[in-house]
Amino acid sequence: MVDKDAARAALRAYLGSRREKVSPEQAGLSFVGTRRRVTGLRREEVAMLAGISAEYYVRLERGLATGPSPSVVDAVAAALHLDDDERAHLDRLLAELTPEARKHRRRPVTETVSAGVQVVLDALTTLPAVVLNARLDVLATNALGRVLYTPVFDMEGTPNTARFLFLDEHRARQLFPHWERIADDTVALLRIEAGQHPDDRALVELIGQLSTRSATFRTRWARNDVRAHAAGVKVFRHPAVGELALPYENLLVDAAADHTLTVFAPHPGSPAHDAVQLLASWNAESRAAVSPQDQLD
Repeated sequence: MVDKDAARAALRAYLGSRREKVSPEQAGLSFVGTRRRVTGLRREEVAMLAGISAEYYVRLERGLATGPSPSVVDAVAAALHLDDDERAHLDRLLAELTPEARKHRRRPVTETVSAGVQVVLDALTTLPAVVLNARLDVLATNALGRVLYTPVFDMEGTPNTARFLFLDEHRARQLFPHWERIADDTVALLRIEAGQHPDDRALVELIGQLSTRSATFRTRWARNDVRAHAAGVKVFRHPAVGELALPYENLLVDAAADHTLTVFAPHPGSPAHDAVQLLASWNAESRAAVSPQDQLD
């Protein structure tokens, strides 16, 4: 029963946050008066735009509607201007209200990668690469990946990019010049994971820790924004080579455990590619400068 109550609360908070983001003007409600007590759309306005009764929409938002049809969900998604990631998250939240979904839980997120994945990582000698799980723990890296993410490994416990971003914010802002965007993306990724696997105790503990200790995390978490893993460009600031704007690709390497391999793959001849080569040379020189005995220690 607790699971269902939590699922209903998550659905209510999510749909409420989506309503707040759509103004009457964006929805085409030109007849709406100027005196309003709510930000965004009212429930009855969403219902009108979706072509359903206000009473049914209220039940839907509260998680009390029984098996809404795909056409109804489509209409609500259109009324709320949901993008693909937001619509997928809505589907997951609705699925959590069915007994079948709660019976088939994913196994706990594992903390290690297979030997084969590590071999692949080590074979990528010219491209930085890291493996993260769905909680954004850094499970494995190759040599260049570790150089890029060195400050993350300085924290106690399992290296975790979300914990680094929000609990070591000063150093995180030094490593990531575009900290605001990365912070938004990170919270949006965790929001998807929390909606899909609300029974992941370690994830619940992580979100609780971040919410308790970081006001910037709490503000973002309350927005209920979602965003799936996708390719992009991430900017690092390294003390030896300066800023590196690195394109990256995300590859799922263990579907059962939700392990994602992120490979930073700048195009040959580009400034980013030259910067990675410079980083590799700096790393090689740094390692060569350390005595063999120091490396053993």
